[in-house]
Amino acid sequence: MTAKLRRPAMTFTITQLCREFGATARALRYYEDQGLLAPARQGMARVYSYRDRARLQIILNGKRVGLSLAEIRDILSLYGQGDGEVAQNALALRKFRERIVAFERQRQEIDDAIDELRRASARMEQRLAEQHGDRQVA
Repeated sequence: MTAKLRRPAMTFTITQLCREFGATARALRYYEDQGLLAPARQGMARVYSYRDRARLQIILNGKRVGLSLAEIRDILSLYGQGDGEVAQNALALRKFRERIVAFERQRQEIDDAIDELRRASARMEQRLAEQHGDRQVA
């Protein structure tokens, strides 16, 4: 049986994580309030572990692709279930596929809107040209 590799017991400050991920301290405190992060405390200072850092990366990536905090929480809650993260990965995959479908639908709606605006612009240019005798209109 092979032993699991363990990361060194390195910790991070809120400032370090904010710098690394381009997040605000307010956002990290909010994620903590929402139960997504659980930093240790040294006095009044928050001390983040590798686990917190990994969770923050998942949170920010999830937000970037449009997952809600509830969906991210659901994915994070499945970590460490003893199934080799099968349940966590299966849920993440399902959510990712749902977002792909939603984004493809949005892209089609945006493409349709752009096409409509181009047609409307062409009609307006034609009307203005007719009204102003072929003068160039910006």
